[in-house]
Amino acid sequence: MELTLFTIATVISATITLLPVWRHEAWWVRGLDFPRVQFMTFIGLVLLLALWRLDLSLPSSLGLLAINLACLFYHGWWIFPYTRLHPVEVKSTSADQAPNPIKILSSNVLAPNKHADCLIDLVRQHNPDLLVTLESNHWWEQQLAVLETDYPHTIKCPLDNLYGMHVYSRLPLEESTIEYLVQDDVPSMHCLVRLACGTQVRVHFIHPAPPSPTENDESIERDAELLAVARSVADARMPVIVAGDLNDVAWSTTTRLFRKLSGLLDPRIGRGMFNTFHAQYWFVRWPLDHLFHSHHFRVVQLQRLKLKGSDHFALLTCLSFNPNKHNGHNELQVDADDKQLANKKMAKKHVSKSDVPEPGK
Repeated sequence: MELTLFTIATVISATITLLPVWRHEAWWVRGLDFPRVQFMTFIGLVLLLALWRLDLSLPSSLGLLAINLACLFYHGWWIFPYTRLHPVEVKSTSADQAPNPIKILSSNVLAPNKHADCLIDLVRQHNPDLLVTLESNHWWEQQLAVLETDYPHTIKCPLDNLYGMHVYSRLPLEESTIEYLVQDDVPSMHCLVRLACGTQVRVHFIHPAPPSPTENDESIERDAELLAVARSVADARMPVIVAGDLNDVAWSTTTRLFRKLSGLLDPRIGRGMFNTFHAQYWFVRWPLDHLFHSHHFRVVQLQRLKLKGSDHFALLTCLSFNPNKHNGHNELQVDADDKQLANKKMAKKHVSKSDVPEPGK
């Protein structure tokens, strides 16, 4: 009986491990990219119970242990870069050695949430150079209008479909545009941010729709938008930042492909996961809110902040512009198969890198 139960548990372990390897874009397949930490917990418990209850002199018991151990290590391979055991990808610098900082507070506010005062307090407490809000509608725009005295440069796209977006900036914004790259009701924002030293930074704020039974049956809409942006910024010679709620986890195949194609760096690598969703359930959390940047920056601060009423934590990132120093490098290498896969995904949604605005070019 016990052997049967552990066999069933092992089949579950193998299934949730192998299904995400399949490149199928169905939501129920791609959704398995998300809970790798939870899967590791389940598999670890199966291993511990198996060591305790099974007769390890039997080949069948050893086989079950081997399969679960292989699954555990496979999930761990994806998670490991987002632990403090891994070397950092981007070097750090202290605030007093950051003469040209840019601090961005990104927050998925949750449209029905009425605690705008909490976000305003966070802005006043942390003094970011840019505030980016996601899921912000007309009500949120009205509430955040009090910030415009200190943040006079804005891009506004209030929507009631959970894909509204706003940018408030102390720093000048130039060549600002709002685009609908893949879906007619899902915007993205693109602009140049001029730092205090005069340097222009190309910035893209995105919030593609997730694969889910209530949104898109497949991940192709999300994937195509991310990869089009990745292909576009790969050609940029100026500093680049891409940020937003990507509705994808840091360790998924799509985000990994994004990093390969774009060449951008992930400041979380070697520092932690910074799980931003779900804010109310500690046992079901993963990193959905991201910020990637080019090699021109070092990390000053990376912090997760509690936003009352939202299902997301806010993400505060402070970078220092250090263009003439070795700040870190992306060790992922893009190959022909990666490019072919990206082109195939973008072609399905009739989007290309030329559709992505290139401010500053």
